[in-house]
Amino acid sequence: MQSSSMIASIAEPYAQALMTLAQKESLVDRFGEDVTYLRGLLATSEELGALLANPFVKADDKKSVLDRLAGETLHPLMANFLKLLVDRKRIALLDTIAQKYQDLLRQFTNTALAEVTSAVELTEEQRQSAIERVKQLTGAASVELVTKVDTDLIGGVIIKVGSQVVDASLRGQLRRMALTLGAI
Repeated sequence: MQSSSMIASIAEPYAQALMTLAQKESLVDRFGEDVTYLRGLLATSEELGALLANPFVKADDKKSVLDRLAGETLHPLMANFLKLLVDRKRIALLDTIAQKYQDLLRQFTNTALAEVTSAVELTEEQRQSAIERVKQLTGAASVELVTKVDTDLIGGVIIKVGSQVVDASLRGQLRRMALTLGAI
């Protein structure tokens, strides 16, 4: 089994090459949509990931499956990139390469990725407030928001941007109060 750092180091040059091609062809956002679509497919179909990772499945069979999945959805250059990954025996790294491309895309567009965990589903107003807070924290031009619900929070939110965490949850406030009272 390969370590995640080794996989990342193999995937990085492919993501960089894809970004270079996207910039050259003015397809940065389009490729971003394509990799999001591909990651969605891989997340919802364990069978697809297993097929692509299986070394005993012929390259032509993998390409055929990818052609059917790509159809009219993927840009032809992206479809060709997938075939290149099959030929180079790197298609099993597709999800990691796509993730790395999304990271490069966020850097290119000055977009922050923020994870907001709340006790209940956020309203649109609360989502916008969280986006504005993240923009203030990071100086990013835009924010990609991933929301999660955790009923154990009781109320409030926890915002994570990279390694930075803002805990404005009731659970966090109670924990801080308990620590303060314990110190007395």
